[in-house]
Amino acid sequence: MHVEKQVFGKTKDGVEVDVYTLTNTNGLSARVMTYGATLVSVETPDRHGRFDEITVRLDTWDQYQTGHPCLGSVCGRYANRIAKGRFTLDGVEYILATNNGPNHLHGGRVGFDKRVWKAEPVESRDRVGVKLSYESPDGEEGYPGTLSAMVAYLLTADDELRMEYTAVTDRPTVVNLTNHAYWNLAGRGTALDHELLIRADQYLPVDATLIPLGEPKPVRGTPMDFTSPRPIRAGIDQVEPGYDHCYLLTKERAGELSLCAQVYEPKTGRTMEVLTTEPGVQLYTANYLSVGRAGRFYGKHDAFCLECQHFPDSPNRPAFPTTVLRPGQTYRQITIHRFGVRAP
Repeated sequence: MHVEKQVFGKTKDGVEVDVYTLTNTNGLSARVMTYGATLVSVETPDRHGRFDEITVRLDTWDQYQTGHPCLGSVCGRYANRIAKGRFTLDGVEYILATNNGPNHLHGGRVGFDKRVWKAEPVESRDRVGVKLSYESPDGEEGYPGTLSAMVAYLLTADDELRMEYTAVTDRPTVVNLTNHAYWNLAGRGTALDHELLIRADQYLPVDATLIPLGEPKPVRGTPMDFTSPRPIRAGIDQVEPGYDHCYLLTKERAGELSLCAQVYEPKTGRTMEVLTTEPGVQLYTANYLSVGRAGRFYGKHDAFCLECQHFPDSPNRPAFPTTVLRPGQTYRQITIHRFGVRAP
């Protein structure tokens, strides 16, 4: 179990960007970059013991600086969409950037995914990791309050990658953090043959701009139904251009750490279980992905995202679980990815 640090590049302002490589006793590894608190890559074995990267990434710092679709980055201060880039909190209206058509997406034009986070390694007997922190000043991207955010990536001896988030504020604000990794358990090629289960009986229908229409709807009998494992491709032709929807996770108690999703890739045998304390998960099937790197190209539906989070547009929806954070409170989230293999 060890952590290694390497310099990856420098921003145009001369700020150093580092990559931390976490490796456990079974040979699993995860690479984390301080720019965007980004999970750059995860490498796991298939059923024959052959290791491969199972996330979409870029090769060079110059590529990341040019811009990318949040590949593995932490999205904030508010992940997902806020309708028309505005919300009212305690009687005050706040205006945010509209950087996704008429709506606000993933924290704005310069969200948490485009900030350099401070980092320190974490090492213990049964886990290694890196703890990253970022202080978002009052008014950044239009949000009220200075928000101190932290995310720890911890790779355990049991082949789990834990993501532990906390945040505190000095003024009332809204917070919704997630990791936006693009997964392909085969390492390359289409992701549509992955078998997916999502532990959710309801989802949020959306309008043409992907803002929730209103009440949740049952998944049963619709292309949204992943209550039993089935290939992602099974219903995707009925959901043009693909899945980009929030599922309401089934939980006995709000905030409990429980199963979110199970994924199986039949050719390699790789499996991934996702557990989270969050109330929802956004399934996104890389509907507009176009990423090239040495020896690989990822296009439409060549990856999928399972973004554990609160619901889109919650600041404007009193009926949704609240995303308001007040002084004296602490935002907390735990999301776990558990990796394994299955015989054919």
